[in-house]
Amino acid sequence: MHVYFVPHTILYDGTQLTSLWAYRSFGLLGDSIVAFRGPCRVHFEHMVDLEDVRKQSPIYGDDMLHFIVEQFDHDLERAVLRQRLLTAIIKEILEQKGHGLKRAGDDLYYQERKLSISIATSTPVSTMIHMALNITAENTPVPAVGLVELGWPVALIPELAKAIGQAYADEMQGVKHSRCKVKGVV
Repeated sequence: MHVYFVPHTILYDGTQLTSLWAYRSFGLLGDSIVAFRGPCRVHFEHMVDLEDVRKQSPIYGDDMLHFIVEQFDHDLERAVLRQRLLTAIIKEILEQKGHGLKRAGDDLYYQERKLSISIATSTPVSTMIHMALNITAENTPVPAVGLVELGWPVALIPELAKAIGQAYADEMQGVKHSRCKVKGVV
């Protein structure tokens, strides 16, 4: 699995959730997790979560750490499970700073304030996950917390992104290894 941190900012607007985005944008062919920093502004026509569309719940933030995962299978349930695994991995890494976080499904909270947004979906050739963490909590539609408030200096955000991406890739490799080493039973 490719792990890549984009060195420049990108506005996440929902159009990144299209098949082969990492390949078209960065030449990463195959399974990948791409991280980047940037604002978030998702208009309703690009929202994948129809619950948010039905509720007319806007999704935006001024400064976020985004992850786009693409894996080449068609099992949306598996993608949702991977999304929750990614959330748990992020929780474990962030809690090393000593703050207790709460995970509710694919969302992370600190003292009832939301740290993350996330969605899993499928494309004609793959499944995809978008996960984003507030770097600051400024200009969010709900009570939120950011990584800076949790003790992550802005200068260390790229290293945090790479650590999360590598931990996810290692977990996927471990799953593949475990799947391949066992004898079937009849």
